[in-house]
Amino acid sequence: MAKRFLFILLWVASVACYADSPPATILVLGDSLSAGYGIDQTSGWVSLLQRRLQEKSPPWRAVNASISGDTTSGGRARIARALDTHRPAIVIVELGGNDGLRGLPLNEMQKNLAAIIEQCQKRKARVVLVGMRLPPNYGPVYTEKFQHMYAQLAQRYRIPLVPFFLEGVAGNKDLMQPDGVHARAAGQPIMLENVWRVLAPMLR
Repeated sequence: MAKRFLFILLWVASVACYADSPPATILVLGDSLSAGYGIDQTSGWVSLLQRRLQEKSPPWRAVNASISGDTTSGGRARIARALDTHRPAIVIVELGGNDGLRGLPLNEMQKNLAAIIEQCQKRKARVVLVGMRLPPNYGPVYTEKFQHMYAQLAQRYRIPLVPFFLEGVAGNKDLMQPDGVHARAAGQPIMLENVWRVLAPMLR
């Protein structure tokens, strides 16, 4: 009886601790794919993530620091302030698509992403790297190196990787906007699931 009573006391104390503690923050550092370009902001995958996080215990919250048109250099320039402001426990880095679409040098892109990851890790924030792929018209050499770069960074820094953010969405006209780059609202839940498979184990 005494052991059972002690267990109940510890359980109540742990619940009270969770209730009094502020929610831990997940910072999303991305571009238009995460900023909700062309759709209602409440339909974007980050908003959907926030709704799902509200059901978690202990609580978490998502902060969207994504900017349409942003590149890895832009993310590198603003990550320090974002870390100071939000003090995230986890940072989801979704950048590089605009670099690739503009044909920017991959070595510079890799340096920028590496610098972002390193700054996050210095602040004790765990990182999720979100990978992208390019259309085949950019040439097999460039597109393959672009795709492999994400895996190389994930292995180098021992961080989880979402292999392809638009898996199950890209190429589907019902899920993609007419520009062929951005997802419709109907594609956002799939994008969330692509991230959630990697993110969920980190929230336990």
